[in-house]
Amino acid sequence: MAFFAISICILIYTIAFNEENLPVYNPTDFDPELVDASIRNTASNHTVADFELINQNGKTITQKDYMNKIYVTDFFFTRCPSICPIMSNNMEKLQEQFLNDNDVLFLSLSVTPKLDSVPILRDYADKHGVIDGKWNITTGDKKHIYNLARKSYFAAVDEGDGGLQDFIHTPNFILVDQKKRIRGVYDGTKDEEIERIVQDIALLQREG
Repeated sequence: MAFFAISICILIYTIAFNEENLPVYNPTDFDPELVDASIRNTASNHTVADFELINQNGKTITQKDYMNKIYVTDFFFTRCPSICPIMSNNMEKLQEQFLNDNDVLFLSLSVTPKLDSVPILRDYADKHGVIDGKWNITTGDKKHIYNLARKSYFAAVDEGDGGLQDFIHTPNFILVDQKKRIRGVYDGTKDEEIERIVQDIALLQREG
């Protein structure tokens, strides 16, 4: 009996100790079409680069606003008639899920910054229940946003044709941890993927 009890204790400890950890994603883990050629072969130590964006209130948003936070980010544009409204609705669901958790934030970047001015972003934010300070809907310098999409978050397939849809973006939601590392990539249009994000954020919080 003593041996059995000890075995059970060891099993429980092993399960707890080896609790599933999320992978840390690097450029080599992504479809090469999503990654800038300059870092396509990077297999370790990838972190999100510093950024400077303008949110729905005209406030400058930088990496400091997300320091030591877990956050979910995506790329969208307000005139998108297809996947963007679904993605924004699902981001709103995540915002509601973590409404009282100050360690979890959200960030959306417009891929048509010249068209998505601050007043337009404010209107879009209001339509999707954005809570200031919790979820930033942002615009900024086009080249800077493109570099973030290609070199940090890996969420743009290519540069586009210079027209209204200047980025051909993906439906990806990207989960970033407290150390600026990518820890998950999800289809932001699917309910089951949103549930998986909730579970994975819980894992990150336990990871510390």
